[in-house]
Amino acid sequence: MRRWPVIVVAAAALGALSGAVAYQQTVPRQGEQKDSWQEVAWPFPRDGWPAGRAFRCRGALCGDGIEVYVRPKIGFCNCDRGVADDDEVDRVTDVDLISESFVPLAPGEIVHVADMAGRTRAYDLKLSDSLRRVAIGIAVSRRCDLLVAVAHGNGDAPEVRRAALALLATREMTRWMMAAMDER
Repeated sequence: MRRWPVIVVAAAALGALSGAVAYQQTVPRQGEQKDSWQEVAWPFPRDGWPAGRAFRCRGALCGDGIEVYVRPKIGFCNCDRGVADDDEVDRVTDVDLISESFVPLAPGEIVHVADMAGRTRAYDLKLSDSLRRVAIGIAVSRRCDLLVAVAHGNGDAPEVRRAALALLATREMTRWMMAAMDER
């Protein structure tokens, strides 16, 4: 009978401690920005490629919200040239999964993500509810393998591109991308 009070007190203390830790992880401290990427479920139907990882960002650095979708396409790249031109970026970056109605805004640019080189390109998207968004397609390669990312948001193209590339440059994402490209 003496054990019950001890068990109840221990359970309450553990609950309070875990609640305090959770609160500190979700509420920004004074002076900190709460710009965070949160992983969300892969929103697209299954296709010929495995699902990747999807992220949503909210906060001052992310404008009204940016989403990024990243996945490898193993064996889907020209082994000699890599991602060579804008037509290839248009074709492979999964922009069409967000909307079939997309128009390039300008010629693409060379980009480096982790140890991979490729191209990035900005698009104007028309969504099904007639809303317009900007999208950034990123396609980089290593050997005969392709890694694609597409980001979209309400901001302007440079803002969305900067946020997407910042996410891809994080240590966690670099580790994941390299492991995915090595199929580990």
